[in-house]
Amino acid sequence: MNVPDVGTDVDKAAGILHDGGLVALPTETVYGLAAAIDRPDALRRIFSVKGRPIDHPLIVHVVDVNQARTLCCEWPSPAERLSSTFWPGPLTLILRRSGAVPDEVTGGRDTVAIRCPSHPMAQSLLRLVRTPLAAPSANRFGRVSPTCAQHVVDDLDGDVDYVLDGDSSSIGVESTIVDCTVEPVQVLRPGAITADQIERVVGSAAPASGPSRASGMLESHYAPRCKIIAVESSEEGERLSAKPRHRLIDTRTSPDDAARRLYADLRRCDQEGVETAVIVLPEPLGIGLALRDRIMKAAAGA
Repeated sequence: MNVPDVGTDVDKAAGILHDGGLVALPTETVYGLAAAIDRPDALRRIFSVKGRPIDHPLIVHVVDVNQARTLCCEWPSPAERLSSTFWPGPLTLILRRSGAVPDEVTGGRDTVAIRCPSHPMAQSLLRLVRTPLAAPSANRFGRVSPTCAQHVVDDLDGDVDYVLDGDSSSIGVESTIVDCTVEPVQVLRPGAITADQIERVVGSAAPASGPSRASGMLESHYAPRCKIIAVESSEEGERLSAKPRHRLIDTRTSPDDAARRLYADLRRCDQEGVETAVIVLPEPLGIGLALRDRIMKAAAGA
């Protein structure tokens, strides 16, 4: 196995990106596999490394709103309000793309997904590179997202040029995605920023409808190798997990902590030969909505 270089040298990471390489980027949500959007060969390499369908769009990471606006042909009022409220942070906005965004990023669509991460190392890298970075999760397509540098090493072997180690992700599940090209806006993927919070800013928000057009909208995703059974109560979870090679993961007591640990827990199940992970679902409130989404999609694909 070709082990990738791991470290904390942001200048080195920026140089690799300028030269058309791939860097694993820490963010507050999960680690991303980053390439500069003006390096088409590097963008195509993201799809090859991940095994990702070429029509599945990438999320572009920007340093601030001004950089985001260069990627859009229009900047509607909901985008202005949401970005001023939640950026930097775990919120991705879908907007009409400008000519500055290559087809490799959008899967040929006329929209682009943009977010401004709050992780200080991601911010430092974006300021140094001075070019937006396309960065889907740094794992094989459809599998469990990475929340620390070691997860990237485990998944991508030598297929990434540098892993920027920014410790464990503080949130642990992917960003909320909001489509700002429709009225009312649609929440395409739940995350740490909830639909209620979005509605308080823009007035109203609808659930996702229509075809898959953003990361995480497929029915099966985020899947470990072990089987997953999702249950609603701790009692049921304890009963079903009392078998050989079964393990209980209870997310109900502390959903915030459970979100930070979920992907690491699922990876540990695979590493330790667990056959079935029995997961107690959290209440459908706050980040619990995002957790339920990820768990159910993982169960569909495991």
